[in-house]
Amino acid sequence: MELVESFTIGFSVILGWKPLLIIVTGVIFGILAGAMPGLSPSTAVALLVPFSYTMSPALALILLTSIYIASNYGGSITAVLINTPGTPSAAVTAMDGYPLTQQGKAGKGLGTALVASTIGGAVGVLILILFAVPLARVALKFSPADYCALALFGLATVASMSRGNVIKSMVAILFGLLIKTIGTDPISGVSRFTFGNDMLYDGFTLIPALIGLFAISVVFSKFETWTGVGRVMDKIDNKLPSMQEFLKIKYTILRSSIIGTIIGIFPGAGATIAAFISYDMSKRASKEPEKFGHGSLEGVAAAESANSSSVGGALVPLLALGIPGSATDAVLLGAFMLHDLVPGPMLFQDNPEIVYGIFSALIVANIVMLFLGLYGNRLFIKVVSVPEAIMYPVILAIAIIGSFAVNGSMFDVAACIGFGVVGWFFKRYGFPVAPVVLGIVLGKMVEENFRRAVMMDGYGVFYRDKLAFIVLLIAFFSFVWPLYKAWRHHRQPATSGNDEAKI
Repeated sequence: MELVESFTIGFSVILGWKPLLIIVTGVIFGILAGAMPGLSPSTAVALLVPFSYTMSPALALILLTSIYIASNYGGSITAVLINTPGTPSAAVTAMDGYPLTQQGKAGKGLGTALVASTIGGAVGVLILILFAVPLARVALKFSPADYCALALFGLATVASMSRGNVIKSMVAILFGLLIKTIGTDPISGVSRFTFGNDMLYDGFTLIPALIGLFAISVVFSKFETWTGVGRVMDKIDNKLPSMQEFLKIKYTILRSSIIGTIIGIFPGAGATIAAFISYDMSKRASKEPEKFGHGSLEGVAAAESANSSSVGGALVPLLALGIPGSATDAVLLGAFMLHDLVPGPMLFQDNPEIVYGIFSALIVANIVMLFLGLYGNRLFIKVVSVPEAIMYPVILAIAIIGSFAVNGSMFDVAACIGFGVVGWFFKRYGFPVAPVVLGIVLGKMVEENFRRAVMMDGYGVFYRDKLAFIVLLIAFFSFVWPLYKAWRHHRQPATSGNDEAKI
């Protein structure tokens, strides 16, 4: 069946007041769920799966995929405004989005996140449509050694997050890796560092840790310096970035969208890894890398376009081969089975209206998300005008509720507060917290695939496997190059007028 004919069928599924209403409803719910700490995209989709049972299979999957793509954008709203990432991948957005808000440029941060998410989502869907089957087959050929090398490349991005002190960034990422070792050994099943506590058998949940490191730590820092005098930001610029500013970051958005889609295709990689790697590569390619971490529009665009485009990438192995590429796709796989559908090559042949209905719905959902975001930004920005004496207790309450909502566990609340103390300590003594998240996210992927690769083919596999070897070389130079530049800057004569870089 020709592509044009297939899309004719796909758009015929969504043209009508009921499908369009379902798409709009899904986008609104997805944005709200993504903005609320504790409700990840997978949780948001899972909440609506039971309600989709009474719908037709096409409408049910249109609703769920609309929620999926919108929730990735929703996480950027609270990340930019109050430094509380609504989703794990939005932690990267907060690194530059929140500094923009502190500078009174919340509108630019939200506008960049919205446009980058929309374009990234569109690029991801386009690649999904054109290359679903061949790209999925390539991804399936990746060995454990290849996945381990990819994860190590992600860890190598720590060098670009150092902001002048690589040693402290390494300490932070090692702390994250250490945290990830707590729980049950993924290979042998032996419990590690649980100290007999049943609540630690599965380790620490990511969302409470994320909320604690980014949100609770800010609250603690404010409490430490609180003078009793409230301060309201006098000037909040709610204007979107200019067309010139958007044109300046167009290559960043395009490059990050492609990177996000490619990484999203690899099962288990996900939006968070895509955002970190894209952020690192954008910083290296930028003409103004020193602005990253201090309110760079490029940084926001890189993170948001990558995590949104990863949605299209993650759907590639799901639709083409029936293999979920992320946690959210695993939930969608359950939804397919709930409606007696089996994702895979036969789905394209037997139920083209389902597949191309999803493709068409994702295109429309991106457009709806853009319009809702443009009109909603003015309302979102009003959050920043709330006095600190009200805002920070509210952030604390939202963080606690969000942590509890993940598993309904008070242990997660305690863990959130504990990570908040750790984040406050790190920030107080100049340690970045983003590498901690990177270590937690990639720790399991590194360990599992490294051990599987060695058990299957021995240590030499990382040399014999050409792809793994090349990726490891790139990761090595990605880590060493910033160290070399810092060392060369350190060696410059004091008369150059530059401060010595701390390594």
